[in-house]
This record gives sequence, structure tokens and C-alpha cells, in this order.
Amino acid sequence: MNNDTICALATANGVGALGIIRVSGNDALSVVQKSFPAKKLEKQKSHTIHYGYFVDGEEAIDEVMLSIFLAPKSFTTENSVEIAFHGSPHIGKRILETLIKNGARMAKAGEFTLRAFINGRIDLSQAEAIADVIASENEASRKVAINQLKGGITNEISFLRTDLLNFVSLIELELDFAEEDVEFADRSALVQLLNKIELKLNSLIESFQYGNAIKNGTAVAIIGKPNAGKSTLLNALLKEERAIVSNIAGTTRDTIEEVLHIKGHAFRLIDTAGLRETMDEIEAIGVKKAKEKVENANILVYLADAGTEDFSEDIEMIKSLLREDLKLIICATKIDEVIPTQYEKLEDVFRNEISHDFDFIKISAVENQNIQDLKNELSSYVEQLKASENNVVITNQRHFEALQKSLDAVHKVKEAISFQISTELLAYELRNALEHLGEISGEVTNDEVLGNIFSKFCIGK
Repeated sequence: MNNDTICALATANGVGALGIIRVSGNDALSVVQKSFPAKKLEKQKSHTIHYGYFVDGEEAIDEVMLSIFLAPKSFTTENSVEIAFHGSPHIGKRILETLIKNGARMAKAGEFTLRAFINGRIDLSQAEAIADVIASENEASRKVAINQLKGGITNEISFLRTDLLNFVSLIELELDFAEEDVEFADRSALVQLLNKIELKLNSLIESFQYGNAIKNGTAVAIIGKPNAGKSTLLNALLKEERAIVSNIAGTTRDTIEEVLHIKGHAFRLIDTAGLRETMDEIEAIGVKKAKEKVENANILVYLADAGTEDFSEDIEMIKSLLREDLKLIICATKIDEVIPTQYEKLEDVFRNEISHDFDFIKISAVENQNIQDLKNELSSYVEQLKASENNVVITNQRHFEALQKSLDAVHKVKEAISFQISTELLAYELRNALEHLGEISGEVTNDEVLGNIFSKFCIGK
């Protein structure tokens, strides 16, 4: 399969000023040459651009520019050609049909990147980083993905893995001299290395919570009783009329989700139905959905109308929604509608009843009072997740699971040494640790894992 010449549209579907089609494989030049009579492509230098008409037999399909990349100095390390054409979907389709007629085949999802990995140009974590760069929707996710593309996590792991491999070699050597009862590997030095690896793995694993927030955004559930100002707050945060605002209680029946970017971080804001007992079947479904959203949220922003006389219902509602890992922000809303003496001591009311740590902000979404304070609290939550001493951030679930397996394997090796178990079992546990570390960069992998990773790529990548 890797000997085939593949082709695919590399730009987004739809009309544009230009489109680009990629061709890669040992026969890429000869395949394109059949439809590009303007020049002899095999005589051209690598990294050069050539003008001419792309033809199908005697018919000119389009005026194009060809970029030539000769092996091994290309993305795939194979001979590659990129065809820039006028961005008509029909023209792109005709060019692809002609290339297939000339001997190429359509690329599968992620096949260009897969070839770059198989041919040793990038490791597996870098291949995944390419997909993350393409999918990045904010500055923080772009920076993390670029660092990963530059080999960030691989560099962190490779030195530890190399040192561990040296010990594995010595342990394996002991097996060859088992009858002579000799030790080539210094057990105390091995324990020191394992401690070093353990610290690094723990640091990387702890960065995943921050990395997940960067990559997928932080879920923020906006909760409160009907007419507490949830939809008004959502509109104020987004600076647009996204949700319907009405004095009629129960206006929001379903959840509304929007993305807000603050200081380069993405927050998935979820405006929910007002929490109350209701006989209205549709509103009751909305209340149920609201509670479900809180279960999956990272931050709960609870709104309490500052003009309320009795907050016991709000307090009970908050208590029913809390969990240990949930960030809680309580906002006293509509402060523009009441005199300050009505809400000045409101924070004390909640602190006397709620033991869970929380931040308290007095806001008016209509007057835009203290909305920036709320944004700052949201942003600080994400910033506090970041371990300042660790430049590499884990954003990939597969990496996270491989790191956890590696850490478990390291613990088992340390136990094996402390219990002075046989060299054979020690070697087995060390190989396990090496294997899990190798899964991250792709030094140890299988076809099923590769198929799952690259199937998520777009066709032209």
C-alpha cells in the first residue's frame, strides 16, 4: 500500500480563490507529468514552482502552479507534488479524476501524515500534534500543539527511556549469566533513576487537567432559580443577544451552549433552565438537563437575585449540586435594581451555610457591572491548573493513559527491587515500563492504534 501514489484535496471543500491538491509517492512526478506538458518534471530541482496548464488528454482543465518536493525532503519523505488551481470544487474534482486515471489513488484519512510517521520523519506524538494544530481554536491550544509538534513530550520521555533501556540491557545480561549469580546492574542506581522517572511522570500526568481545559475548553454551567438573570449574563459575557431575555419565569427551556475566549482560553458557557419544581413537562425536562450539565461542568456559576428576601432555597440548591472538584462562583445579580444595604452582607449569608470554598461577586449584567471580575475568576481557574515548572502539557487522552500505565509499571519495578524478586521477573517489569513509555512516541505501537489515530484526520492530511 505504501508504494502507491496517493492524491487528495488539501484545502477545505467549497469555493475559494485557490485550492491545493497533494500528490505523494515514488511515481508522483510521472503521474502528474501525464497531465502537465509544460515542463519535464523529473528534470526540475526540489522545492521549485512551475507554471502551466493541467490537461486531460487534449483538454485543458485549468491554469495551475506546481510545487515539487523531491524525496527525502518532503512532508512524507516521498516525491511529492502540490497542485494549486483556481478554487472551483468542479475543477478540483476534475483534476483528482485525471490523477486517478493517470495511476494515482485517493488518499485515506490521514494517510500523508501516516506516511511521514512510517518513514521516520515524525514520531507518533508529533503526528497527533498536527491534528491538534489544525483543530486549535484559541491561542493557548495553538501554543501547546506547536510545542508538541516540535517534539516536546518525546524530548521529555526519550532521555528517561534511554537511561532505563541501559538498565534493561544490564538486567538481560544478568539472565545470560544466571548460573554464575552475578549482578551487572546497580540496584541502588536503578532505584534513583526510577524515582527520577516517577517525578517526571507525575508532573506530566498532573498537567493533563490543564491540557484538557486548553484543548476542549472549560465547561461553565450558569445555574440559578428562574429569572435570576442567567440569559442576561450569557448575553453580557458574549456581548450579543444570544439568549431570549424575559421577565416571564421559565423562558429558557433547553440548554444553550456558546464558546467564550478569555485571555487565550476557551470556556464553554452553558445557559440552563431555571431550577425549580414545575408541572410544565417541557420545563421539567430543561431542569433535568440543567442538573446533568452541572455534573459534567468544571465551574458552576450560581446566580442569586440580590433582591430576594429568603435565600434558603438557593443555598439548598447549591448544596445539592456541589462536588469536591467543582469550582463554585456565586454571583449576586441585579444589583442595579436594589439599594446596596440589601446585598452588602449577602456574602456572609452564603458563607455561613456553605462549607465548600467559593468566590463571591456582585454583578449587574444589564449595567455590565463587575462582569470583568467574573471573567477574571474564570481565567484564573485555568491558569491555576498549570504547573509553572513544567513546559510540556499533556492534552491527548492516549498520552495520559500511556503515562499512567508507565507510572504503574515503574511502581511495580520498585516493588520488585524492594522484595528482591528474581531477575527474570524484574526484567519483565522493566520491559513493561519501557513499552508503555514507547507507546507515546510510537516506538511501540500496533496497527489498531495507528488506524484509530489517523482515521480522525482529514483526507488531505
